[in-house]
Amino acid sequence: MKAIVQRVRQASVSVSGEVRGAIEHGLLIYLGVGQHDDERDVAWLAGKIAGLRIFEDTDEKMNLSVGDIGGGVLTISQFTLFADVRKGKRPSWGLAAAPGKAEVLYEQFKAAIASLVSPAACGVFGASMAVAYVNDGPVTLILDTDEVLPKPGHDC
Repeated sequence: MKAIVQRVRQASVSVSGEVRGAIEHGLLIYLGVGQHDDERDVAWLAGKIAGLRIFEDTDEKMNLSVGDIGGGVLTISQFTLFADVRKGKRPSWGLAAAPGKAEVLYEQFKAAIASLVSPAACGVFGASMAVAYVNDGPVTLILDTDEVLPKPGHDC
């Protein structure tokens, strides 16, 4: 799994002009599911994101997690995180999970992160979404479970 995690002052997601999820201060998570991902990736990534100490304490040091500040999370499915652009101009999606598997793991991630951080909002899997946010910092992190949870026979 890959995640782009942004510290935000506010974020919302709309589908067909209707707001489907919104948070105030917290984290915006773009989540991509790869073809070799499984429940271990879900658990590790949700725990890692919930525990990231990227919010400032009273000494203005990044020392607090989203839960410590009472912030929320907004999770957006983002298969394009697995784009392969090494050849040509058109991205290849061969490293992304098939939609059925991706949706199952996305739903599991949403449940896992919601059990750790509240409020938790989300987009709509597979929908064309409009995401609006105010980045705070800016602070943007890239997390990839393949870097910490290698899969047998998979060398990406």
